[in-house]
Amino acid sequence: MRLVYTVRAAHPTEHLGDFELDLEGVDGPTVDLVLPSWIPGSYHIVSYAREVRALRAFDRRDDSELPVDRIDKARWRVTTHGSPHIRATYTVYGHQMITEGFDLTPEHLFLNAGLCMPYVDGHQTVPVEVQLEVPSDWTVVTELEGLGLEPPRYRAPDYDTLVDNPIDAGHPLVVTIRPAGIPHRISLCGGVGNYELERIEADLTKVVEATVRLVGESPLTSYTFFYHLTDIPDGGLEHAGSTSCVVRRLVFRPEEDYQHFLAETSHEYLHLYNVKRIRPKVLEPFDYTREVYTRLLWWMEGTTEYYAYLLLRRAGLLTPPKYLETLAKQARQYLDTPGRHHQSLEEASFLAWIDYYQPTEETPNRSVSYYLKGALVSFCLDLEIRHRSENRASLDTVLRALWQEHGKVGRGLDENGFVPLAERATGLDLQPFFARYVRGTDEIDFDAFARWAGLTFGPKPKDPDDSTDEPGYLGIRYENSGGLVRAREVLSGTPAREAGLTPGDEIVAFNGIKVTHEGFDKSLKHFPPGTPVDVTIFRRGHLRTLSIAMGRSPPEKYAFTPVEGPDELARTVYEGWLESKWEPAKKPGT
Repeated sequence: MRLVYTVRAAHPTEHLGDFELDLEGVDGPTVDLVLPSWIPGSYHIVSYAREVRALRAFDRRDDSELPVDRIDKARWRVTTHGSPHIRATYTVYGHQMITEGFDLTPEHLFLNAGLCMPYVDGHQTVPVEVQLEVPSDWTVVTELEGLGLEPPRYRAPDYDTLVDNPIDAGHPLVVTIRPAGIPHRISLCGGVGNYELERIEADLTKVVEATVRLVGESPLTSYTFFYHLTDIPDGGLEHAGSTSCVVRRLVFRPEEDYQHFLAETSHEYLHLYNVKRIRPKVLEPFDYTREVYTRLLWWMEGTTEYYAYLLLRRAGLLTPPKYLETLAKQARQYLDTPGRHHQSLEEASFLAWIDYYQPTEETPNRSVSYYLKGALVSFCLDLEIRHRSENRASLDTVLRALWQEHGKVGRGLDENGFVPLAERATGLDLQPFFARYVRGTDEIDFDAFARWAGLTFGPKPKDPDDSTDEPGYLGIRYENSGGLVRAREVLSGTPAREAGLTPGDEIVAFNGIKVTHEGFDKSLKHFPPGTPVDVTIFRRGHLRTLSIAMGRSPPEKYAFTPVEGPDELARTVYEGWLESKWEPAKKPGT
């Protein structure tokens, strides 16, 4: 069968694209066209098909219309009447500038095929062609194989490859860098931003080179960084030969924002190995119609997140103290999540379809992010391996073994295959570690792991010159509700939860004194820890009062700090891990 998709930027002011699918070599009484309900890398079910309008089919022999029946939300069945050559037409609304998006405006087209190009059921492995009808002055950027320029035409060897290669067209700023001798395009689209192009080129070169050093080689012949500059960021989505990131147009300054931008890029770039080529066997071949469950997302996403900032350190884009500061912030975020006591990393991975991507008010109390905990467990596993092997092995060793045994040869990883591989690669018994921190919910002793690298971990001491009184603590995450404090989440084990404060409650007064969203933090300072307070609230429009004893806030900041006089192994572990000479803690004022 020969399949050709035509995309027409027909009504950009209305955000409507016209699509045509030409099917040649049809040999059955019916043909099913199916639009995916999820996109690889984004593990939640989405009704993309709701934006598809007026799908019709025609017999190419005489252009007569053929019957089309909607079988389910994302499946259309065409009765062929014996025709070997069929043309299907439809329209799709696209006005979402997100990483997995279809967005059409008078200035721009961003297209992820999974949102607007249905596959022909049973023929997902057939090569496909794509033809674009866009304004002649637009530049088209994609990693698909080019077939021609007038009009722009491209080819994919199969449907999975088509979905894995977004198409961007418009007026992007495109430059090419050549780290490791491989052309990498940087495509900046969306107009103005506060970026310095030469700095981005230099820093992305360093990120790529550090990543290739980590794994040992690159499978690429080319790559594209897609950056869409907007006012509402959406993160990034990995592809085998590109990444699409939606970032704030002013993300390039101040420095902390820019480092976050680089870390997001680093994360997505490492995915070309980990997830796109090293991936769970259960994902293959992709079934776009239903959830596909794996307990390995903690490694695929969490470990990738661990390396995101570590690669910046190794690339010389973060100092060791700055890297450790970032790691401490992640640890604090984890320690502020009560759900860590109730959900294991494997369970968090398995339930991503109904949990991580669909958070509720109770999520922090029952769940843990496999990104966040996965990154921190990977940090601990790295130091455990380095310490026990006397720095002869590390998490890098495991990643390289995965690449050689699975990613490089295209062999999926069995659900129970990770630990045996890690043990073979390192020569260590890792079952107890995985039982406690991956399959179990044991509390992580960050200080114990940190000491193997000559560091300690704990709350950051308060500045001795800070005479600020300690405010009371309720244990809520809140938002502005018409000037009132509205509880968005009430954390387990906190005074608010124990007193019966509920998500949705609006706090009106403390001890009869009015409380506002703007002055809430100041109000808490009037009621230090241990103070009993009558908290007046509106609950579903009804006024009531709760008696709450203020608690003590958890530490605001944590820190990884060099120990005094670490042993030689700890120094060696530190230097191998951060690729930097171990240095003692700086004295205050230096």
